[in-house]
Amino acid sequence: MTMCDIKTLNYYNQNALQFIQNTVSVEFSDTQCRFLSRLPAAARILDFGCGSGRDTKAFLEQGYEVEAIDGSEELCKLASDYTGIQVRHMFFQELSAVSEYDGIWACSSILHLSRDELSEVMQKMVTALKPNGIIYTSFKYGTFEGERGGRYFTDMTERTFADFMQGMKDLQVEEEWVTADARPGRSEEKWLNLILRKKQT
Repeated sequence: MTMCDIKTLNYYNQNALQFIQNTVSVEFSDTQCRFLSRLPAAARILDFGCGSGRDTKAFLEQGYEVEAIDGSEELCKLASDYTGIQVRHMFFQELSAVSEYDGIWACSSILHLSRDELSEVMQKMVTALKPNGIIYTSFKYGTFEGERGGRYFTDMTERTFADFMQGMKDLQVEEEWVTADARPGRSEEKWLNLILRKKQT
């Protein structure tokens, strides 16, 4: 684990309550529906960096089987209370599942990895998916990479993500779209949203 990872996790541990208050009630059903519409009934989902547990709770309420992980111990505790399931404390780099999930939901989470770490973790995500499985993920829109506000970010545009995908032979982009930040007072911030599908072998 790099110093960037440690600093980012420290940020979330120290600001867990405020972070949850800012995100747990954000309306996110449109994006959730785009993801869920591609999954089979009673699909198995991994919420990969679940934060407040907002999306885990929504998926559970719709009858999906959900596992949730986060790298912040404080967020794990609070999200476990909120969702009613045990959120596992785990770092992205520790994912070792093989063909277990129909879908992986990585909302505003793996953007905290450096580009090199992102390639390694994305490959682990592909391995963890069942054949034809899907990933939802999102990045702040832009070309910045580095520390911002106490956390590490790798931003993406359509072009930089296409370049990144050149190294991901087992994944294809199924849909991409840009949205304004859904949090109050943040609408000037843009996000790149992506639905990725594991290629049939």
